[in-house]
Amino acid sequence: MTQIQEFLDNWGEDIWVAIIQTFQMTGIALGIAILIGLPLGILLVLTRPGKALSNKFVFNLLNVIINIIRSVPFIILLFFILPFTKFIVGTSIGVKGVIVPLVIYTAPYIARLMETALLEVDRGVIEAYEAMGIKTRHVIWHVLVRESRSSIVLGLTIATISLIGATAMAGLVGGGGLGDLAYRYGHLRYEVDVMYVTVILLIILVQGLQSLGNRMAARLKKD
Repeated sequence: MTQIQEFLDNWGEDIWVAIIQTFQMTGIALGIAILIGLPLGILLVLTRPGKALSNKFVFNLLNVIINIIRSVPFIILLFFILPFTKFIVGTSIGVKGVIVPLVIYTAPYIARLMETALLEVDRGVIEAYEAMGIKTRHVIWHVLVRESRSSIVLGLTIATISLIGATAMAGLVGGGGLGDLAYRYGHLRYEVDVMYVTVILLIILVQGLQSLGNRMAARLKKD
């Protein structure tokens, strides 16, 4: 108990700040990525050959752009777009400085997950609504999105967990959060206890999010 108390006295405040920063990075980046990724996923589905807004050029263009971004490891993307990040937000370090690369990394991932979820919807159900003369925008919301809610939630859960892993890597450029704490103190200064605690906290966070996502998806599937 004495050792735990001593550790908390020395590192408690730093760990708490790192946890807050991790939540800030994840929350802000995820919110923006969802606003970009979900419409992109819907557009990928609607512009496919044979779909309501079939457009080969748009579909292939989106496909290529998303594949290119997804093929670049986050750590490389992080350094590659540093000038762009600085131009957009005025800095390339700290929580603010990693939001742009986190969004660029996560949005295409969400778009792919959204596309997969929507394509699982029974084609017969969609055709039934279209046969009744219901407009495409209503079919998107009341059929595609509603019928695939469970899969969308599971997809967003996976994307969030992947995003948390990316925030940890952002510590290499002083992005803040648990990854930055583990790198600066756990690795560079050989504070092994700090490394262990940050790893345990990340495991708890990921497990909690996965359990929450599974429960929400199961509940939506029953509705």
